Amino acid sequence: MVFWVFGYGSLVWNPGFDYDDKMIGYIKNYRRVFDLACIDHRGTPEDPARTCTLEYKEGAVCWGAVYCVKGGEEKERLAMAYLENRECEYDQKTTVDFFKEGEISEATLSGVIVFTSTPDKESNKYYLGPAPLEDMAKQIATATGPCGNNRDYIFLLEKAMFDIGHEDDMVIELANEVRKVLGNTGLGIPKESNSSSNRLTGPSHKPKSPHKLLHLPEAIAMDT
Repeated sequence: MVFWVFGYGSLVWNPGFDYDDKMIGYIKNYRRVFDLACIDHRGTPEDPARTCTLEYKEGAVCWGAVYCVKGGEEKERLAMAYLENRECEYDQKTTVDFFKEGEISEATLSGVIVFTSTPDKESNKYYLGPAPLEDMAKQIATATGPCGNNRDYIFLLEKAMFDIGHEDDMVIELANEVRKVLGNTGLGIPKESNSSSNRLTGPSHKPKSPHKLLHLPEAIAMDT
């Protein structure tokens, strides 16, 4: 028995479970959106965080990482139990085709598991739905939970997508809006300046679309 699971959020940079293989690639007809509440990792029931889920959209592509777990029933059981606990706000497991980088016409893998959520506020208590960019940024800038703050989640996701070579314009735009909120509210993240102490060392993040990218503050928290 072998199972593959596709990560498009924190699983991209922090899988947290014992896996046997990993590939970078994408799934088709889904896009990343920040419409899901997180109340036990980077937020609380009173002050929920916003984390990403998938929205079906014909023709869209979502890049991420796929992980393989094999080696026996017990190992697979432990990995899935960990994932189900970690992804508890996601009320669905969807199976998708996965395309490895460079593959276009034929799927590399079929039957890959991806955690998704029902986009219905009545049937899914964790579904927040879409909101204006400024409102999402304010929520992300201030929410904090047992595993860290919500702003680190968006900054770490932005960096993870840069590291795999497939930046997400929506992530970049939202991360920059969060930086604006943090600069305006004085929460310890400096505004952009010419001082070298405020610059990210290493390669800069350059989105494919002409969004202006502000300096990336150091992220300090990781999901468990």
